[in-house]
Amino acid sequence: MALHLLRSVVATVLLAVSLGRAQTSPIVDLGYAQYQGAVNPANNITHFLGIRYAAAPLGDLRFRAPQPPVNQTGVQQATAQPNECFQAGNGVSPTNPFETRATQIIDIEDCLFLNVYYPSNAAGTPPSELPTLVYIHGGGYVSGAASIFNGEDIINQSARGVVVVIIQYRLGFNDRIPELLFSEVVAQTNCTSATDALTCLRAVDATTLETANTNIVAAGFFGTFSTVPVVDGVFITQRPTLSLLEGKVNGEALLSVTNTFEGTVFVNQSVVVTAAQYALDLFPGFGTAQANTVGALYANDGNELFQVDAVQGESIFICPTYYLLNAFPGRSFKGEFAIPPGLHGNDVLYYFPGAEGLFPPFNNTAFIDAFAQSFTSFIINQDPNIKVNPTTITPHWNTFDILHTEMLFNKTADNEPVVHAITTSNALLERCAFWNSVGNLTSQ
Repeated sequence: MALHLLRSVVATVLLAVSLGRAQTSPIVDLGYAQYQGAVNPANNITHFLGIRYAAAPLGDLRFRAPQPPVNQTGVQQATAQPNECFQAGNGVSPTNPFETRATQIIDIEDCLFLNVYYPSNAAGTPPSELPTLVYIHGGGYVSGAASIFNGEDIINQSARGVVVVIIQYRLGFNDRIPELLFSEVVAQTNCTSATDALTCLRAVDATTLETANTNIVAAGFFGTFSTVPVVDGVFITQRPTLSLLEGKVNGEALLSVTNTFEGTVFVNQSVVVTAAQYALDLFPGFGTAQANTVGALYANDGNELFQVDAVQGESIFICPTYYLLNAFPGRSFKGEFAIPPGLHGNDVLYYFPGAEGLFPPFNNTAFIDAFAQSFTSFIINQDPNIKVNPTTITPHWNTFDILHTEMLFNKTADNEPVVHAITTSNALLERCAFWNSVGNLTSQ
């Protein structure tokens, strides 16, 4: 239902604008509502901000699958960023299971909106046919919003060759979370004695749920996110690693970039434990045998803290990326973003310069164009070698199945860009094979 609603809204926006009369403030008729967007006169990029793609998930619709939007009369203004979904942070507890470091922002339960950006003329007339990028923000299912990202950045890096859609989605817990977490939500919202706990939760004030959400997530093990998808047998029918092994994938090709040190920001840097002990803390389903294997695999990988950082980053982010790459044989490309400090999320500023008021620390035009345009070239052609700008410094990029080739994006000590091919280390592939083998214990 959710994907159908999203596709329908995006397609209708572009078609309706193209059929409508060209005007400085273009209006789109989606059938259930009319929206008026705006053209940025500085670059002739049109945006529609805050388009509702599903009914407000309030009252009885709370925790239910999204429903079609209700009809609205008149013309709705689509020139301001939409409300954000309720936010939380990741766990900061020294033990597992379950203080937050998230910044408090204005948020609301009615948040199922999307933003559309497209290259146009001064009147807002859209292109006839362009590939569409749908950007789904990260944040561990507890934070993030469309307002953080400016779709104009992607359009500029694509030489005005794409349409950009940035969506928001409900964050936090839902009615298919594990039983222990559900019980904690019920307890913190005074629904323990209710005959029907779910009905009670649907009637609870949204701010009460937000407080419970923040408390429960913050109580999680340091750096983890409690409210993640689970196999429910209906929407998610099996573990992702099994689906990938069976070739159950959508799409024609894949480009995936990881950061060199993905795990560091999710590990308490002031507490030093062994890799084996950390594995037991991170994955409660592990026993002594699995923990000892982790200890042996990472024994020669720097000091204990470095090993723990690597366990977190590889088990959660880096190794699952290789599982995805292997699911698209001959059609997948792998990159590594290593600009210091090379932490999780450091690459985003190079796709969206100026996001959240920040700018790329390595503000080198040749590097930014090479990195970001590899992404936009792939969007347009499913191949980063068919370049938007043929003069970028990125060399030929082999698919991952050719000798486990990756493209490294880095810089020298004297701030010169470094972009060249590397080969994935056998030691990393061995560790990833282990993590894949214990997917039933890590919920992957």
